[in-house]
Amino acid sequence: MQLVTGGACSGKRKLVKHEYGRCSWITAYEGKEMKDWLHNWKEGTVLVLEGWEKWIACELEKNADDFAVRQLFTRLIKDICEEEKSRDSTAVIIMNEMGRGIVPVSPSERRLRDLAGWILQDTAEKAEKVTYVWSGLAKQIK
Repeated sequence: MQLVTGGACSGKRKLVKHEYGRCSWITAYEGKEMKDWLHNWKEGTVLVLEGWEKWIACELEKNADDFAVRQLFTRLIKDICEEEKSRDSTAVIIMNEMGRGIVPVSPSERRLRDLAGWILQDTAEKAEKVTYVWSGLAKQIK
């Protein structure tokens, strides 16, 4: 599994589109639900998942237990890695780095930022390759 991270509108999508050919692109920004990733991953394509902050926010609305939400996404990443291996294919996770150290005033925004950061760390730990993109420049950091 590959992880591409960086700030919003920093060039992550452009990098992924350039680096990987045919993709099954599943994005929360177009209303796609995370739970449908497996059914939408077409054979012979690279799976690309983006919009994690939206999927995390949706789960936070349903669940008051941050640990349970984190565990849900940890399991999801594990399932994606297993499916990637069984298909002998590639999965690319695009995650926004949220905040860059700026702490939101709203408790709900802080909660989302914190949980998204923890999930980003969990994903980076499992990823074979991590690329950070800023201002259209990419740097492989793992």
